[in-house]
Amino acid sequence: MPSTSSPVLTPSRDLEVFPNPQSADGSGQARDYSIHIDMPEFTCLCPKTGQPDFAELALVYVPDRLCVELKSLKQYLWWYRDQGAFHEAVTNQILDDLAAATSPKFMRLSADFNVRGGIYTRVVVEHRDPDWQPPLPVELP
Repeated sequence: MPSTSSPVLTPSRDLEVFPNPQSADGSGQARDYSIHIDMPEFTCLCPKTGQPDFAELALVYVPDRLCVELKSLKQYLWWYRDQGAFHEAVTNQILDDLAAATSPKFMRLSADFNVRGGIYTRVVVEHRDPDWQPPLPVELP
């Protein structure tokens, strides 16, 4: 009898991707568009104290040929739960890994870390394909 239980998810450094349905190399009309992903439950550990740091991550990117698969993104972020990392380092590492996996035209990651000792930290990092030019905004009357 087949099992009805769902597969057990575990933390993973692997990011899966899938073809952009609007890429220029095939399946659809090529167009730039942005993907916005909010991740309100990110956690890692303070490398000095070992206490948990909590952050809300916001990712926006303009895909080229590949998009990140969301379940693998969830498992990837989960991997950081037991890792010690400074806010600046972990934000840059996540962006580097996502950009390496998807090779986007543009990608921005914002990390808003919760208060610790009366201080909030916000780290914003970007990646841009040097050959990509963003479209001009549409101005309506």
